[in-house]
Amino acid sequence: MRIFKEEQRFNQTWIIVLLVLSAIIPSVIITNRYLENSESLSTAEFIGTLSIVVIATGLIFFFKLSTRIDEKGIYYKFFPFQFKPKLIEWQEINKAYVRNYDAITEYGGWGLKGGALWNKSKGRAINVSGDIGIQLQLKNGKKLLIGTQKKEEAIRVLEAYKIKLNTDV
Repeated sequence: MRIFKEEQRFNQTWIIVLLVLSAIIPSVIITNRYLENSESLSTAEFIGTLSIVVIATGLIFFFKLSTRIDEKGIYYKFFPFQFKPKLIEWQEINKAYVRNYDAITEYGGWGLKGGALWNKSKGRAINVSGDIGIQLQLKNGKKLLIGTQKKEEAIRVLEAYKIKLNTDV
């Protein structure tokens, strides 16, 4: 019995730099406004506004993509949007393989992507970084790409469960 497990978070340097800058700029503006005219904001409003900026900026660090592949099928959970793992059983899958993709041009970026607001023919994507994913083509015609940083391990485990599919992996 082979099991694949992976957890990914948004921890790319460019995202951290962008988020820090996006928090610093409004924080400086709010602080300057408060220091220049303390009557414009009460102390509670000032602290509350700064807290909202910091919390909103830090929320992305709570996001986590969890993937598991085992004898039952492929599980995924993208916290905080999903609290329980979603299972796609092997008998629901027509084809499963690892492929390279372009997150921006194919799905509009990283996160929960695809569907109604983007290129429907590509299906949905759940990813946090990189350009490698586990592509699923389901028997109901839907497509789902789950991002991975463990390409070789994912290929090996999909190969091990190829027998569960009625087609090649």
